[in-house]
Amino acid sequence: MSASTQIPGSRFGTGNNSRPSSKDGPKKNIWSSMLDSVANGKRLPEKNLLILGGTPESQREFLDTLAADSSDPSLSNDKRKGRVPPVANQFALGYTYQDVLDADHEDTLARVSAYLLSEPSLSFAPLLKPLLTPQSIPETLVVILLDWSDPWTWSRRLREWVRLLRHVLISLDDETKIVMEENLTEWRDRKRGMDSSSGGAQGFTSSGGPVTIPLGPGEWDEGLGIPMCVVCQGADKIEKLEKDHGWHEEQFDFILQFMRTLLLKHGASLIYTTPFLANSLQSLIHSSLGIHSLLKRQSLKHNVIDRDKILVPSNWDSWGKIRIIREGFDMEGVSTAWSIEIQDPPEPLSNGIDDRNSEEQNANAVDDGTSAVAIFEQTIQDPKRDTSMALTGSQRNGNKIEVDTSDMQSFLTKQLEVLEQLKAEDEKDRAAKKVPQLEMSPLDDNGRVNEHIGPVQFNMGGIQVDADDMLRKLKEREASRSQRKETLSSSAGDEKAHNQALANFFAGLVKKPGASPRGSPSA
Repeated sequence: MSASTQIPGSRFGTGNNSRPSSKDGPKKNIWSSMLDSVANGKRLPEKNLLILGGTPESQREFLDTLAADSSDPSLSNDKRKGRVPPVANQFALGYTYQDVLDADHEDTLARVSAYLLSEPSLSFAPLLKPLLTPQSIPETLVVILLDWSDPWTWSRRLREWVRLLRHVLISLDDETKIVMEENLTEWRDRKRGMDSSSGGAQGFTSSGGPVTIPLGPGEWDEGLGIPMCVVCQGADKIEKLEKDHGWHEEQFDFILQFMRTLLLKHGASLIYTTPFLANSLQSLIHSSLGIHSLLKRQSLKHNVIDRDKILVPSNWDSWGKIRIIREGFDMEGVSTAWSIEIQDPPEPLSNGIDDRNSEEQNANAVDDGTSAVAIFEQTIQDPKRDTSMALTGSQRNGNKIEVDTSDMQSFLTKQLEVLEQLKAEDEKDRAAKKVPQLEMSPLDDNGRVNEHIGPVQFNMGGIQVDADDMLRKLKEREASRSQRKETLSSSAGDEKAHNQALANFFAGLVKKPGASPRGSPSA
């Protein structure tokens, strides 16, 4: 064998003094494997949240609740304030991420990537498909957001989201579908009862091995291959529905029974949340994603008693537990109808639920039992829709029981225009009539004023003085003074005239004709 010939895969050449060069392949493979092992050791576990439904505001509220630190809120605000990533969810498919910290806030347990979508439209299906791969499906949780501001739309919204998910999942390749089937089996069989203290379905034999409990009726009938959680936000609005719209426990129990029956078919969990109040949302989401603290074990306990804090973990519920809430609920009929109608492609969500055509279709569907959504909407109706229907009937008879209110600023603008018009009309009338302005003097004795205000008294030097009496005396004094002046002026005038008459008389005597002055010589 020549010196230039090398054995494939060998680190050395044929010569005894040959040394490995920097271009040798095996050396590069060793370093690559070492670097990969170090990188894998420092790589964070990556989890995915597919958040469907809600508005951009309610989606942000969900993310804030999920990231809240219930153990030490002040530390969370100070330490995380500068590291909160932005949320881009205004258009089509949104995105953000969160780093899940351990109880000591030193170690990062996982990074959760959140993808957000508000509308269950088929046009968004191509955006969801790349997110579901054989690698991502075992680490993905679907979250559907509903809100207590409009519970009468829940069944329809949930149906359209399930239809969209089924449409996307069916279009995946075979390799991904196999992973989905394995994931479904793991959730259905090996993850039953995530917390033994919550009364889960998982048991153990005398030898310590797990017991496989058969599924009950209605459980996992329509598994999607991806775990799902339904979050009903704004549970504080339950009291408003009760006070303002006259809802009773029958309505709330029906909603709970209906939702639990549907979610049991998909193996999904259910939770009611209230903003700014402590809840188990973080524990539920983290447990569903397989994120567990290394320092503090978080328990996940069910709650079906408090109507504003409902928590139903996956693999905990059953028809027997749902039936005891209230008698008369047809779980079999609702379950069968739901399995039929989720086979269709999703329909656009619009405000056309109140249209006459939709009402007729719902009525027919209730009669033949083919639509679970129609059954739900016949029982849980929009109070505003009921009011508008009553208003329409009363308007036909000429009666009106409600007044449509306008925006505050628009109302004030219209009122300002009315006031300006009235002011102009008043000025015009005043100019036409020329109404004299009345002026009152302190000395005027107006009987109408005295009638209204009565006697007025005040204290002057310790003596009670009647203002009316004083005004009367002042007027009398003023009148007497005026009379005296007139008399004096008249007397002075008469005396002056008398003196003038006397002077004229004597002057006339002196100037008589033919008389000569005294002492003058005779002619």
